[in-house]
Amino acid sequence: MQADKAHDDSRYLPIGEHGLIGDLRTVALVGTNGTIDWYCCPSFDSPSVFGSILDADKGGSFELFADVPASTKQFYFPDTNVLITRFFADDGVGEIQDYMPIAGESLEVDRHRLIRRVSCVRGTMPFRARVAPRFDYARQPHTVHQDGSRTTFESDSLTLALSGSVPVETDGTDAWSRFELREGEHAVFALDRIGAGVEPRGCPEEEAEEEFAATVRFWRRWLSASRYRGRWREVVHRSALTLKLLTYAPTGGIVAAPTTSLPEQIGGVRNWDYRYVWVRDAAFCVYALLRLGFTEEAEAFMGFLSRHVRLDGDGGTGPLQIMYGIDGRSELPEEELTHLEGYRGSAPVRVGNAAVYQLQLDIYGALIDSIYLYNKWGTPISSERWEEVCTLVDWVCDNWDQPDEGIWETRGGRKNFVYSRLMCWVAIERAMRMAAQRGLPADIPRWRPARDAIYRDIMRHGWSDTLRAFVQHFDEDVLDASILMMPLAKFVSPTDPKWLSTLEVLGRGLVSDSLVYRYDPITSPDGLEGPEGTFSICSFWYVEALARAGRLDEARLAFEKMLTYANHLGLYAEEIGHTGEQLGNFPQAFTHLALISAAFNLDHALG
Repeated sequence: MQADKAHDDSRYLPIGEHGLIGDLRTVALVGTNGTIDWYCCPSFDSPSVFGSILDADKGGSFELFADVPASTKQFYFPDTNVLITRFFADDGVGEIQDYMPIAGESLEVDRHRLIRRVSCVRGTMPFRARVAPRFDYARQPHTVHQDGSRTTFESDSLTLALSGSVPVETDGTDAWSRFELREGEHAVFALDRIGAGVEPRGCPEEEAEEEFAATVRFWRRWLSASRYRGRWREVVHRSALTLKLLTYAPTGGIVAAPTTSLPEQIGGVRNWDYRYVWVRDAAFCVYALLRLGFTEEAEAFMGFLSRHVRLDGDGGTGPLQIMYGIDGRSELPEEELTHLEGYRGSAPVRVGNAAVYQLQLDIYGALIDSIYLYNKWGTPISSERWEEVCTLVDWVCDNWDQPDEGIWETRGGRKNFVYSRLMCWVAIERAMRMAAQRGLPADIPRWRPARDAIYRDIMRHGWSDTLRAFVQHFDEDVLDASILMMPLAKFVSPTDPKWLSTLEVLGRGLVSDSLVYRYDPITSPDGLEGPEGTFSICSFWYVEALARAGRLDEARLAFEKMLTYANHLGLYAEEIGHTGEQLGNFPQAFTHLALISAAFNLDHALG
């Protein structure tokens, strides 16, 4: 049985052994072995075309690799999201350049192109390619047609065309090619979505070169707007480039992660679909990007809210849902794909997310804080937007004392989470600041008593005399790493004795070598089975809390340790496992925005 399991596991690369490319509408995960094993087309939340990361046999993939024993290395073309995978063999060195051209505003936004340029840079090298699409999460059959150098894969919902500069054969389902390159020679494969007015086209080597140059220019031009000049420029800019890849350009929405159902525990059930716009995650992204000087992304997200999110309704969970589709839709029904085995047997594979119906009060603070910062560092908000903010704050004043599911989307019932109360305080406090700074009309006589009541409630019921710490929920002695946001949100002074005591207790109870657990599922049941890894956003919050408390040597060491847990490209999944492996959906926006914030504030504290 163990031998079978080991054999099964060997079919899956570790989650962290991947790089990411994208075109601001969707992404592809490229393994260090040269295989694309995750690609949804035409958008982040479309059904997968290549999904072998969720089922090595059935999911489909685009393999491209040196057809001889070779070691591999992977890196990004500097200051871009163009990915290079290199193969080192006895007789030569080869490489693949993977990129997705960015459609400009004036171009066809429905054109999606994935280009793979192969070259031999030293000696000679044989290569093998196999393109095996499995449409609609491997639920739809397809046909294959060849016309000269073009191979067309057609299903009921999507048609893709593969053009290659080397001979390609088909076996009725897949396309494959074997070819050899000498030093200085190149081959090109381009996979295009066709239909809906988008005609098929070839991709000669000259055009691939032009597309490569244009893609490099796009990313470098975008990154040049960064104002960050601190100690950790390379990792901060990689995080910024990653956050930009998670942006859906047509609407301005920012997805929490570009994958679904990558497990928080191998073989466990904590497998969720993150390809949606979480209000909390996107609002924090706006903060991180504004910090670096990227105001257009903040403006685009505000536009997403204006166009797609009604802030004046109340659907039972308040005016806001916790998440929306990338096109602004509010219905995200959750289903299990029982025909897929899941990453290394980690079932179920889920698409959609039932947490959309949860009440999470903290999102109001996250959103209004991002609006406050956009108003401060970006563009002053409009009168219409201010009216919507007032509507949200009025609702928070009436509802802040409800139990909810909390930031971690627990499925164990609603409780009085301290973090939820904290962010309700943030919602009211930031709105009051905006009103004072700009002389905007506001119901301060109503807002101020609510804000102060929340503060006193947290101090009275969110503090444990037994633990000498702020806790997860009212009147119970359970720790929670979300409490690290207290000084970051300016609720409590970072040197307040109660806070310094809390930081000590959290360090003993939830921290392991700079890695921070969200909470202990044993002492705080969350309605799900099994343990989980450490949560990387919490680890970066811990760094920032240490820095603000003046413990700079500890903060810097913890930050440098966290950098060693990144993958080879500087990317992070949601969690870090027991042996340092990446776990959960990958890469995760939450982690990268927290890295940016921690680096920025630690850099400032160090001077």
